[in-house]
Amino acid sequence: MSARTTKPHEIVERALALSTADGCVVIADEQSSANLRWAGNALTTNGVTRGRTLTVVATVDGAEGTASGVVSRSAVTADELEAVVRAAEDAARGAGPAEDAQPLVSGVPASPDFTDAPAETSSAVFTDFAPALGEAFARARSGGRELYGFANHELTSTYIGTSTGLRLRHDQPTGTLELNAKSPDRSRSAWAGRSTRDFKDVDPGALDAELARRLGWAERRIELPAGRYETLLPPTAVGDLLIYQLWSSAARDAAEGRTVFSRPGGGTRVGETLSGLPLTLRSNPHEPGLESAPFVIAHSSGDDASVFDNGLPLGPTEWVREGKLERLVTTRHSAGLTGLPVAPGADNLILDAGGERSLDEMVASTGRGLLLTCLWYIREVDPATLLLTGLTRDGVYLVENGEVVGEVNNFRFNESPVGLLGRATEAGRTEKTLPREWGDWFTRAAMPALRVPDFNMSSVSQGV
Repeated sequence: MSARTTKPHEIVERALALSTADGCVVIADEQSSANLRWAGNALTTNGVTRGRTLTVVATVDGAEGTASGVVSRSAVTADELEAVVRAAEDAARGAGPAEDAQPLVSGVPASPDFTDAPAETSSAVFTDFAPALGEAFARARSGGRELYGFANHELTSTYIGTSTGLRLRHDQPTGTLELNAKSPDRSRSAWAGRSTRDFKDVDPGALDAELARRLGWAERRIELPAGRYETLLPPTAVGDLLIYQLWSSAARDAAEGRTVFSRPGGGTRVGETLSGLPLTLRSNPHEPGLESAPFVIAHSSGDDASVFDNGLPLGPTEWVREGKLERLVTTRHSAGLTGLPVAPGADNLILDAGGERSLDEMVASTGRGLLLTCLWYIREVDPATLLLTGLTRDGVYLVENGEVVGEVNNFRFNESPVGLLGRATEAGRTEKTLPREWGDWFTRAAMPALRVPDFNMSSVSQGV
């Protein structure tokens, strides 16, 4: 029997039946994807792929505590299933007690569609998008621009079954569109990206028009030195910075004095004010247009996740409320260690600030400053302050008296997202955005543009 002819819920049930451990969690991820790629105003490739990954978590009770073993394999057939289960059990029996051990989650109502076939995407997801893209190609060609980029759509159906009776299922669509416009001599480049669930809410023509405007701005080139500049960070850049902040907000790390959220002398900074603006940073698995799994899906354990928490229900969580640090990421284990509420990480992130102005309106009220397109190659310099470094890319523009007057050189920056929240003087209108740097791992975000009066452009970069 092949992996494709065995239904995911049947794989889960058989793995649980094969288990001889004290506890067992089985996660079956069924994935399909469809994509388009283009270069020089013409489609180059398209394709559809499918795959399955199986993760088995075995738990073994002992006199000193409960041990866990985790094994993940791709394309597992029914005949290979027992070997995966036994490997997880062997790993658990060979391990010491798991520090994050907790009773496996129980009592969560079963998903009514647990036994249904997995959801699948196909090239049909591009039925309306592809002709609109073709029209964008024609307009770009007539306007002397070349369009490059790709569109990708994935649908992952995740099935979780446990020895405590959980039978949960979640279907996650993930779509991304990235579009680059270049001048024929490649001296000018502009980028735009969008995240989507189904490609019904993205307009390649509108994106091309925006990129054409930016290429026009770049016809005038201005060289600027490194320094601190008033800077408008667009939603995509804000998303990249705050996603890294979320990834760095494990409560245990903070309580142990290792992060920017550690309080001098011990404890965490929960309750402290991070921003004078009424910024609320939150996650909500039911956020319209950004829906994500409403329960924990953990394929491995770490400071911010635990395999013992699989299936734990997720609700709305405010990480920062009205400028004040409200929550840090906790598992049930780390919540017990730190005395903080249980607050697992979720798969979306929203920053609300109450702003109503668009990025264009924020530009119009700028005396002199920089307008960024996006950030990339972001790396951590100092975890104690969450100082990050990275590069600007695909367009940094000089604004004077409310108008963009030209493109300037790229920069390397050195900034902490926590510091930026504290120094930001304006937040615009929150909108869905695609974080460019982290778009391969985190696509569900809604952010405003931020005005920072003294963004640190630490050195000039020759990147594009």
